Amino acid sequence: MSAIVQFENVGLRYGTGAETLTDVSFSLRQGGFYFLTGPSGAGKTSILKLLYLAMRPSRGLIRLFGEDMVMIPRDRLPAFRRRIGVVFQDFRLIPHLSAYDNIALPLRIMGQGEKEVDRSVTEMLNWVGLAERSSARPATLSGGEQQRVAIARAVITRPDILVADEPTGNVDPDMAARLLHLFDGLNKLGTTLVIATHDLHLLTRIGNATMMKIEGGKLSDPTGMLKYPPRADPPQIADILS
Repeated sequence: MSAIVQFENVGLRYGTGAETLTDVSFSLRQGGFYFLTGPSGAGKTSILKLLYLAMRPSRGLIRLFGEDMVMIPRDRLPAFRRRIGVVFQDFRLIPHLSAYDNIALPLRIMGQGEKEVDRSVTEMLNWVGLAERSSARPATLSGGEQQRVAIARAVITRPDILVADEPTGNVDPDMAARLLHLFDGLNKLGTTLVIATHDLHLLTRIGNATMMKIEGGKLSDPTGMLKYPPRADPPQIADILS
């Protein structure tokens, strides 16, 4: 399967300090499921920022969807960003909007009709266990509830790439497993997933997932060949997102 992401000798420097990322090279295949691991400060979030086009590298080449993201004109970037779903570690919900409206926002920006928006948002609210909190604003939600709203908002458009920074860090183990099944179902529909996590237990829950480990700003397994065997009972939830 073709590569949807390519990093070649990417370096990233904040200001005039030392490089945060040094000579990072990897390819992600279309439809793959990847876990990005490593200690705090190793560079996981920096790689994610480059992936969802929040930053440009200090040097090197980044190609997404077959196009050079380093040299591309800035006015073309929004069209590519719309193909990438992002779950931020700090949620970034819009405070004056309800949980329902936060989740609906990407669909409304895309111009979907309200009947279809309501069907999709209601389905998502039920799946993440927030149907009874649909009218609540972010300030009245717990950290775990805010996390679930952020995840629902990121996946509702079925993006080509989903990037998630510690997406299960604020929920209980049962909800973490449920959200991971949601990601797995989205992946089965063709979305490429990149999940940064400290939770090594998650790595065994997805069949054929690939682990990439970053240490000191460098990938310790640049070949990306450390895989986990398929589970005996992979979840069949793709119909939830159909």
